[in-house]
Amino acid sequence: MKTTKGKATARSSREVLKPVDDRKVGKRKAVAKPERSSKRQTKKERQAKKDPNKPKRPPSAFFVFLEEFRKTFKKEHPNVKAVSAVGKAGGERWKSMSEAEKAPYEAKAGKKKAEYEKLMRAYNQKQESMDDAGDEESDRSRSEVNDEDEEEEAQDEEEEEEDDDDDEDD
Repeated sequence: MKTTKGKATARSSREVLKPVDDRKVGKRKAVAKPERSSKRQTKKERQAKKDPNKPKRPPSAFFVFLEEFRKTFKKEHPNVKAVSAVGKAGGERWKSMSEAEKAPYEAKAGKKKAEYEKLMRAYNQKQESMDDAGDEESDRSRSEVNDEDEEEEAQDEEEEEEDDDDDEDD
């Protein structure tokens, strides 16, 4: 049996759908679709929030070179305003440089990386100490609260027993 495509299928689906209102024969009620936003998290929600105190990553040797190249390029070409033009020219120049010419930039990048690693070690130690201190305080407060709750329950039970004993005596 052949299945029909095109207009014939469209007519049969129109017959199945019922109009919402008799006056508006052409209008039909749209099927409510479940919202995806309630089930899925957005990309921003999935990403961890950035700590503003965290040290910035150090620039690579190319970016150290590009800082200096930008200055000279702007002096030579004051009319060029496009950032992309500076980047392309810098990339071309970097590719054409020998290892000896790149060495001073790589040394500067190495120094910046060492500073960054030192800052990151200090930052991580600070984070760990803050986490440990926060955990201790919360544990202490929980135990104190639990102790107080247990004491109150014990007092309540004693009072109930005394009330029960008084009731039995009467």
